[in-house]
Amino acid sequence: MAHNPHAPQGPEGNPDPAGSTQMFRAFVDEGEPTSRQAPQQSGSKTGLIIGVVAVVVILGAVAWLALG
Repeated sequence: MAHNPHAPQGPEGNPDPAGSTQMFRAFVDEGEPTSRQAPQQSGSKTGLIIGVVAVVVILGAVAWLALG
């Protein structure tokens, strides 16, 4: 692990892992947009529904062939 001179030090001079995590979170949160809501993606829902219907149809056909 790389040495971070800006990370808080523990009582024996060992790096404090919580301090490093806090610095990382501050860095990551810095670039987030102010809105926390994800944009709606209706295309992925449509694809998921079509995929589920296709799986049900295929399983029905396999069961019909196996039992018929």
